[in-house]
Amino acid sequence: MKPDFPVPNHVGIIMDGNGRWARRGGWVRLKGHEAGVKTVRDITTAAAEWGIPHLTLYAFSSENWGRPKKEVTGLMKFLKRFLVEERPLLLKNGIKLQGLGELDRLPTDVLVVLQETESLTADGTKMVLRLALSYGGKDELLHAAKSMARQVKEGACEIQDLTVEMLRSSLYDASMPNVDLVIRTAGEQRLSGFLLWQASYAEFYFSQSLWPEFTQTDFLHALKDYASRVRRFGGVLENDPASEIPSS
Repeated sequence: MKPDFPVPNHVGIIMDGNGRWARRGGWVRLKGHEAGVKTVRDITTAAAEWGIPHLTLYAFSSENWGRPKKEVTGLMKFLKRFLVEERPLLLKNGIKLQGLGELDRLPTDVLVVLQETESLTADGTKMVLRLALSYGGKDELLHAAKSMARQVKEGACEIQDLTVEMLRSSLYDASMPNVDLVIRTAGEQRLSGFLLWQASYAEFYFSQSLWPEFTQTDFLHALKDYASRVRRFGGVLENDPASEIPSS
């Protein structure tokens, strides 16, 4: 099932629909999150096998802290277990795991396990798997703005010297490449604050499948759809049909 077409360099996925999947089965919401962990495993494995260098999963937004305490506690429990149980698979597949977001807001025990997994997988060269945790795109941009303001205040540069590249280098992960393809499941069609800077020129693919039902075949369809897109990045390509002026 490996793609016979070029794949994106960086795929970002907004994993939506766990709660709806659970409600449909008459279960509590946490049952959906638990089921979604298997999908994370399947999609991550496929991405590594199919030669996608970067995969970023929107696992927990900064707004998610406002959910019921019982659900947040359960999510942190699942995250901690995932970080431990997936280590052998990450190491086997050469996957480097990194957290992305306001990680110091995570419970101490979860943060420790995350840092241990990051350290253990640091030499992975096949793919970088980023988990957006306690993440918000506006928060990231504010973080970058404060960092640049601090540089100006300390005399490291002048306001007029600030550049787009300096802002990029002040984001949570300066080494992260721009996102080529954003996939969102469960039929929703919005970014919800996901990688606002990095996804500014991304292609989008919206799947009707709820995240626990999103399969490697669904993933393949999204990649195939992406491969058919023409990416102009605001410019005009040579022999681009879209740039032709109709004759009168």
